[in-house]
Amino acid sequence: MVNDGGSQIDPQLMGRLPGELATLGQRMHEVAADLARFRAQVDAWGAAGQVPPAAPAQPVYPHPPGYPHAWHSAPPLPAVPAAQPAPAREPWWQRDGLVSRVLAVAGGAVTVIGVVMLLVLAAHAGYFGPAARVVAGGVFSAALIAAGLRMSGRRGGRVGAVAAVGTGIAGGFLDVVAATSYYGWLPPAMGLAVAAVIACGGMVIATRWDSQPMAALVVLAVAVLAPVLADGVTPTLLAFLLLVQIAGFVPQLGRDWPYLHAARTLPVVFALLAAFAAAAVGSDPIGQHGGVAASTLVALAVAVAVVGVGTALSMVRRRAGDGTATAMLATSTVPLLLSGGVLARWPEVAVQCSLAAALLALLVAAPRLPGHTRAAIAAVAAAATLQASVGATPDDALPVTLLVLALGLVTIAGRAGSRIAFAAAAGFGILGAAQFHAELPLTALVSADGVTSSFPVLVAGVLLSVVAVLLTVTARSLGLLGGDRVDAAWIGCGVVIVYAGTAVVATGAVAILGTDPGFVAGQCAATVAWMVLASALLRWGLTRPDRAHLALGSGLALAGAALTKLFLFDLATLDGVFRVLAFIGVGLLLLAAGARYARAFATGPRPGS
Repeated sequence: MVNDGGSQIDPQLMGRLPGELATLGQRMHEVAADLARFRAQVDAWGAAGQVPPAAPAQPVYPHPPGYPHAWHSAPPLPAVPAAQPAPAREPWWQRDGLVSRVLAVAGGAVTVIGVVMLLVLAAHAGYFGPAARVVAGGVFSAALIAAGLRMSGRRGGRVGAVAAVGTGIAGGFLDVVAATSYYGWLPPAMGLAVAAVIACGGMVIATRWDSQPMAALVVLAVAVLAPVLADGVTPTLLAFLLLVQIAGFVPQLGRDWPYLHAARTLPVVFALLAAFAAAAVGSDPIGQHGGVAASTLVALAVAVAVVGVGTALSMVRRRAGDGTATAMLATSTVPLLLSGGVLARWPEVAVQCSLAAALLALLVAAPRLPGHTRAAIAAVAAAATLQASVGATPDDALPVTLLVLALGLVTIAGRAGSRIAFAAAAGFGILGAAQFHAELPLTALVSADGVTSSFPVLVAGVLLSVVAVLLTVTARSLGLLGGDRVDAAWIGCGVVIVYAGTAVVATGAVAILGTDPGFVAGQCAATVAWMVLASALLRWGLTRPDRAHLALGSGLALAGAALTKLFLFDLATLDGVFRVLAFIGVGLLLLAAGARYARAFATGPRPGS
């Protein structure tokens, strides 16, 4: 045999190769053993906190006989640094700035309370006159601000400076509230102007120092203590808190300050809710119930909602993951949603429709908002729509209105693939079903006096069946249902259809024939309708082997229910021709279903096999 070059193969070379390969394998095994021992030694040195000795510059390794060079140099091994022990965890009370911050916050809170006592509580004891109290409060607040500004330039003085300036600004703000609302020295417009200057000054300092705690401290101090000075919830106090909500937004521009966002939004929302609640129960704190007072409350609620939604959108456009901004967006609209206690029926409907339309227009105009923000806006719009529907619709027609809304939303969800629209549709559908059950409960269907002949109930029953089917189909197309949950959803849908269909048949019969004959005819028709639906399910299962188990189980269950109703209820309730028709109709349908299944078993595989 010869190779490709035509030369003859050397037999001696062929004889040496197996031995050299065996020697090479043995040497590789020895190298692996040496590396394992070296690794163990390095680990032992590291555990003892020592540095291993430097490796020789030219460590050598002998090679097996027959290699061209008897000795071969290997590169030096790098030195392994010694393992450093983990530093001991510092106790929480020794961490940098923690104790100082706690003391500063506590000191600021106590100082602000002292300012309030100076302005209000001292008045009851007669220590100072009103003018002296207000002037003293202003001077004391100015001194705190000056001291804080001076401390800010010193090393380690930032914490104390923030606390002092924040306390001083809060005290000055409260001083203006007292002069405006408590003593009435300043007209509301002038008081708002002075308060705006103080609030803006505080926000400017907080921005320059990049201190979210200071900004939040100013806002919270004013919000918590201002009602004490304003003698309750007044229009002036609400305007002050609205001003704080606006002024607090300036430092948030370009900064991630979620605590400030909550601090500037929640106070005015809670104050408005308190005013609405007081007006609703008849203890209106701002004047006569209705008229100008109601208009003032609603106007302030609109302003708070506009500011809250606008500033929140500005935040989420910069930081899509800002969940606090989304939460405050929804929170700022709550007073407007609950404004029904101070408005008449149709003005309230107009307010809620306007809110829903504005939010829906916002969703259309800003399609790139984060998902959580779009969901919050849609939820508020749905709540406003519900409020308007309840206010504008008579009680017996309310199920129709709710189910029409559910039908429109589920259609949009199916075409646009929107899970938000589907969630809203499901909510309106559930509310519509609940209202339909309130109008015609299950117990009413077994009594001639309980069945109504209301046309809206008849329409609502048809709509409820359609909405139940569309919700199930859309949920599956959106990927919200899978596996066994699809079957469970269809079973629930079938229960709703049976209930709504029975109600429609009974209501229609009573509306056409009158109470007593209509009730008997309706019960007969309902029993036959149950059996018709059961037969349809059994037949559908024969054509859809993949759904045969669900169709067979549902059809047999409904057929059993129809037979139970026939013998336990219809036999005792129906009389004359209606009893005969019920038995003949159910019997014929059972015979047809049995014959159909017999042919299916004889001519092909068993359904569901």
